Amino acid sequence: MKKQTWRPGNMLYPLPAVMVSVGDQNGNTNIITVAWTGTICSDPAMLYISVRPERYSYHMIRESGEFVVNLTTEQLAKATDYCGVRSGRDVDKWKETHLTKGKANELVFAPIIEECPVNIECKVTEVKELGTHHMFLAEVVSVQVSEEYMNEKGKFCLNDTGLMAYSHGEYLSLGKKIGTFGYSVKKPVKKRTQKKKKNNRVL
Repeated sequence: MKKQTWRPGNMLYPLPAVMVSVGDQNGNTNIITVAWTGTICSDPAMLYISVRPERYSYHMIRESGEFVVNLTTEQLAKATDYCGVRSGRDVDKWKETHLTKGKANELVFAPIIEECPVNIECKVTEVKELGTHHMFLAEVVSVQVSEEYMNEKGKFCLNDTGLMAYSHGEYLSLGKKIGTFGYSVKKPVKKRTQKKKKNNRVL
């Protein structure tokens, strides 16, 4: 496969496109779409979001030290895009997207987005001023999930929610499952053949 060499740039795709809900000390709230986000640590549970300082939501996160990451779905694609290209300085994104504010579980005053299947409530632990974006490292203090995606065994079926991804300027559906974690090293399961025993009992 022939290659071209480009200048350094962000080509790590695909990424989750999430809607981050925030609030300030005066009761103002907003939604910002973020793709620069990911997992930091599993114990304690931590994640990060990177936000440009000039974004309207930046000061809310900086002042409050909290935010909620709301996972998005194909049905929420238009709202997700809108919250990324319109500023909360100019429009009420809740009203324009018809999204519903919900209450967080823990001591997080930022609202959750009710229409999202997963709401991850976070407290900022550190801010790294890296360049065009500042990275907010945060500890996950609570997670809410939509009960409609719980199966009869009590398992949350996240991959049935219609999650979407962002890649190189495009929103994409995730497509079909191609494997499960660790499937490459699992030994094939041998099917057991059970011989049917004839009933020779004389009546």
